[in-house]
Amino acid sequence: MDGTSMPDAAAPPTSPVQLSALLARRDLGLRQVAGPPAGEGDGAAVHWVHTSEMADPYPYLLGGELLLTAGVQLADDPDRYAARVVAAGGAALGFGLAPVYDTVPDALAAACDRHGLPLVEVPTRTPFTAVARAVWGLMAEARHHELRRVTQAQQGLAAAAARPDPVPAVLRQLATRLGGRAVLLAADGTVLQAAGREPEPGAREALATLARVVRPGAQPYPSPAPGAGPAGPRPAPASATDTAGSAHLAAYAVAGGEGLVLGVATTSREPGDHTIAGVAVVLLSLLTADRQGADEAARSSALVRLLLGSAPADVAPLLGAGPWTVVHAHGTGSPPALGSPLVDTSADPVRILLPADREVTRHPGWTLGLSAPAALRDLPAADAQAGRALRHAEATRAPLSRHGATGLAALLDPSEAAAHARTLLAPLGDPPPAALLDTLRTWLALHGSWDRTAVAMSIHRNTVRQRIGRCATLLGSDLDDMDVRTELWVALRRG
Repeated sequence: MDGTSMPDAAAPPTSPVQLSALLARRDLGLRQVAGPPAGEGDGAAVHWVHTSEMADPYPYLLGGELLLTAGVQLADDPDRYAARVVAAGGAALGFGLAPVYDTVPDALAAACDRHGLPLVEVPTRTPFTAVARAVWGLMAEARHHELRRVTQAQQGLAAAAARPDPVPAVLRQLATRLGGRAVLLAADGTVLQAAGREPEPGAREALATLARVVRPGAQPYPSPAPGAGPAGPRPAPASATDTAGSAHLAAYAVAGGEGLVLGVATTSREPGDHTIAGVAVVLLSLLTADRQGADEAARSSALVRLLLGSAPADVAPLLGAGPWTVVHAHGTGSPPALGSPLVDTSADPVRILLPADREVTRHPGWTLGLSAPAALRDLPAADAQAGRALRHAEATRAPLSRHGATGLAALLDPSEAAAHARTLLAPLGDPPPAALLDTLRTWLALHGSWDRTAVAMSIHRNTVRQRIGRCATLLGSDLDDMDVRTELWVALRRG
């Protein structure tokens, strides 16, 4: 039988856990018996925990797993087994003692040494579920540390932007937070300002080369076919990364000045670095703008207040009446900013507030839920819409889902629709329990699918059945009737 240990669906996305951190847990009693030592270099990074007793687990691995096995169907060729795990991208192999083996087979240990696969002995007293739980716990700690680090960096950068010498102050703060070098480059590659320690030889030139990648118009398209006309400029990306020796390089286009680029060189790349640098880019864009009128000054004030801890809804009035779009996001790695400084990473899901005319497309590694355009007074409702859209996207495995009042619902008078909805839903309670309403709304949105509703709401499918049955009893309606479903859906959407 093949099974996978998965984290709680409500857990926030987080960075991988180093195998060395797992080995340091004395309560587990894990011991590495083969493969490269966990403390060497960057060490093995565990993204998932997977349990398999297949003779060949290769088809079931995504890469980055700590694969746990008791060797029930360990093949006669341990070398091939280890090679297949490595080929699938497995991070490490955990071998459980008992009921099949009382020691780790010597042949398997030798194979893991040959293929560079860390092999960990799991003692009899430690169930595989305890190992999985420890991994998710370490991931939650890492996520908390990352969010705290990003929040502190945002506050430090905002305070630096308020200094009399804001540009060099922001660069100094950025270099300190990232532990490296931060430079502001002119359109011709000249270093205008710099802070932090000098990178290793060759990194400066490599960073200048990388800066040309994000500078608008610097990258031409490949030569066109004969007679097709001249090649135009290639749209420049907003950021780019590279390495030079042991130095990690990143370049970001600065929107405030003509052709300015922020370059960063560090000795390591940590979770949250991209988000911290993104805050610096926004601040530098504001600080290097040629002119700042009243609107731009209000935006600067709103940004600084946000970075110093104000909620997005509190600072939104400084940005104008809207309309605005609220975005909820789940994913891994650095949260997407979508070009907006109004990003709340302190909770799960990440919330982003941006002008309604801003185009939003899929973001690799993230699932997005978008509200309908909303005025300032309607932001709380838009926030709820974004949450429902995110749950719908996750249940349907879509990268992006939008909430929109379209079709028949858009033709109804809002006040009349609200009154009708209150009457129709009154049997559920006054006010109706949120759990019943959310379950009914999600179930209807997913065409009555018990399993997809359970996934979307992170509850058991039997709980979904119980709640929908309760709704049908209280409403005295047949929820299999399409007319009933349609009327309830319109009420839930417009009420």
